Amino acid sequence: MCGICGEIRFGNGAMASAATIERMAECMAPRGPDGSGVVMRGRVAFGHRRLKIIDLSEAAAQPFVDTHLGMTIAFNGCIYNYPELRKELEAKGHVFASTGDTEVILKAWHEWGPEAPKRFLGMFAFALHERDSDRVTFVRDRFGIKPLYYAKGKDWIRFASSLPAVVAGGDVDTTIDRVALHHYMSWHAVVPPPRTILTGVHKLPPATIRVIEADGAQTDTVFWEPSFERSAEDAERPAEEWEEMVLESLRTAVRRRMVADVPVGVLLSGGVDSSIIVGLLAEEGQEGLATYSIGFEEAHGEKGDEFVYSDLIAKHYGTKHHKIFIPSEEMRENLPNAIGAMSEPMVSYDNIGFYLLSREVSKTIKVVQSGQGADEVFGGYHWYPPMADANDPAATYAETFFDRDHGRMAQHLAPEWMAERDVSREFIEEHFARPGADDPVDKALRLDTNVMLVDDPVKRVDNMTMAWGLEARVPFLDHELVELAGRIPARHKLAHGGKGVLKEAARRVIPHEVIDRPKGYFPVPALKYVGGPYLEMCRDALTSQAARERGLFRKDYLEALFAEPPAHVTKLRGSELWQVALLELWLQKQGI
Repeated sequence: MCGICGEIRFGNGAMASAATIERMAECMAPRGPDGSGVVMRGRVAFGHRRLKIIDLSEAAAQPFVDTHLGMTIAFNGCIYNYPELRKELEAKGHVFASTGDTEVILKAWHEWGPEAPKRFLGMFAFALHERDSDRVTFVRDRFGIKPLYYAKGKDWIRFASSLPAVVAGGDVDTTIDRVALHHYMSWHAVVPPPRTILTGVHKLPPATIRVIEADGAQTDTVFWEPSFERSAEDAERPAEEWEEMVLESLRTAVRRRMVADVPVGVLLSGGVDSSIIVGLLAEEGQEGLATYSIGFEEAHGEKGDEFVYSDLIAKHYGTKHHKIFIPSEEMRENLPNAIGAMSEPMVSYDNIGFYLLSREVSKTIKVVQSGQGADEVFGGYHWYPPMADANDPAATYAETFFDRDHGRMAQHLAPEWMAERDVSREFIEEHFARPGADDPVDKALRLDTNVMLVDDPVKRVDNMTMAWGLEARVPFLDHELVELAGRIPARHKLAHGGKGVLKEAARRVIPHEVIDRPKGYFPVPALKYVGGPYLEMCRDALTSQAARERGLFRKDYLEALFAEPPAHVTKLRGSELWQVALLELWLQKQGI
């Protein structure tokens, strides 16, 4: 896990700027506290911040250069099957100078070209420069677990692992993108790629290979996409068979993510998803397994932790459990830093939970497994059951999930910041109309797996863990497990209140008390109700000179939010005040 960045210049005699690379790399120092490097070759320069996980020696330092093949790579992520790929490449005559996965990617690309990413099991974002053709290639993994942002100028392209790092390169249009703002206000802060909230910064979509020729010409190729088509045999397969298949596939996914030259722990919320990971790691014989849970002070009578369940799992498996309780004052003091760690504004309350949990975890360990993705892959959210009988799937999805419709948004945003059309609803309709998912539930699962998951839970975990130099691995996003889940009929996923097939598979591994419980999450009551000092924080941000000059929101709307925050909640029970304040707080924290 690391931070990568770079600059590509175009035109006769163009030379990349070392100063620009250094500014971007320095911005990502927390992502890679164990080393840094810059490689320049005329018009192309790559920078890297390193977190040592595999091959701890300097032989694997980046950017990695293979002078024999004439290739340079800057890579962020982990290829779990790199030992197997290395053996295959050695059989073809390749000789390795390091023992890590970075060099495997480089030689795999030389051997197989754009077919290489299809062979990679893992999470990855990398840029690769070929000396002889002078082309640069960007690649991002199937679920966008590893980020890749970029900006374009008249005669340059810059890229980095974080949006603030791209902005640090300079000369970037930092005005607000109205379409992205519409998505942010509709879709619980999700902004689908390639857009970001800033007009001049974009992100490479997941599962995309972008080839940039020496003259600036670009071509994109999508190397993977999930399928929700199933055979007649799959349609009739009994639930018990699916449960066995899911458990075996998940067992493989967890085993793959044990590969490391440092210990691997688990972020344990006490829910089904993280608990089964602990159980499967225990089955694999991992000794001295470290688990970590976090809790906050209660507010308005709502409890701020789920220690009763995480304690149960930790005791059951005898893990080295770390239970972290965060007082409200400490959370408030750290909120600005958590917001600063966001590559894009993210409204979910548990950002601060992941941020502070990662701070504590990073004191004792460098790699953790986490349960993100299970709800999107196996149908765990409350908006999936209404989709089952939907006559108009896009309308049902929007009515169930969107924070506000286009009409209400016009009462909240200043007129000059409103998109001309209901672009968020149009996005849903276009996505649902694509072939390959006929069932309305499958349409929603495909959308959430491809878009919402990437730009909410997955991005949240990457940003908050990497803020402390911690690598998080997500076995529920093993692409083979996701492909298997796509074949499972929706009725098996919606059973037992959601995630039915996963819950029943989990019964074969973990105690039933963790399965037969209300759905949980990182509870942060103080941000849900936005009172006291949190209300003042929001008011100060939204009435500041910077906010007034920006003028994103209608004054009457803000006054209504300030007067009674709990009266204004989204369909997902989120605070509207926190949503609009978080955007302004993020913009100010980034100096925009």
